[in-house]
Amino acid sequence: MQRRTLVIAAASLAAGCTARAPLAESAGSTADPASDAPEPGRTTRALADAPASYAEALQRWKGAAEVNTWIGARFEYDLQRAMQLSETQRSRSARMPIHEPAAFFANPRGVCVDLSRFAVETLRAVDPASRPGYVMIEFNPIAIRGNTLRRHWVASFQRDGQTWFFADSKRPGHIAGPYADTQAFMAEYAQYRGREIVAFKEMDGHERKLRSASSAKDRDTDSPQ
Repeated sequence: MQRRTLVIAAASLAAGCTARAPLAESAGSTADPASDAPEPGRTTRALADAPASYAEALQRWKGAAEVNTWIGARFEYDLQRAMQLSETQRSRSARMPIHEPAAFFANPRGVCVDLSRFAVETLRAVDPASRPGYVMIEFNPIAIRGNTLRRHWVASFQRDGQTWFFADSKRPGHIAGPYADTQAFMAEYAQYRGREIVAFKEMDGHERKLRSASSAKDRDTDSPQ
């Protein structure tokens, strides 16, 4: 799959988006711009007849709908880990590994990049024809508890020539789409998050580099921030 980096013009952020299809769920129209965590009031829950292990999940799940249902029920956001993976903390300490899917299934607690890795690698195993991929979003930076955060990760997949997005730590269990392309999604997502999106990159993996429009230096992207 061809991946690309795009810098978003201000005009494109105000553009409309493609109409929703039944697969998409309602997730509300606004979000707390200072956090990648789910909105207050969400709770995890047990799923009836859920797979007992990741190996069983790979045998039983057929596509994004089942992966998304599990994410919506089980994912927990880890604020402390988000701070540890921030740009500020990464400049002071060794790089932290991203959770592997089997470990994440056993303990579904993490941040956006952990969640997107689980979704992409799982969907590649159960439905490779859907062409799952990573989307790294770069917002204008914000500071939380003295830590700089700017990057956010979601997963994408293809269906009938259009693109869908899910595995978003901000709205776990939500599938957004269909969209004609990723930029159409970004236009709406910037409005939902209440944050300016500086750039985004469609990626095959979570350990690549993004060259920003304003800097000639590459930056590590194997963390959410």
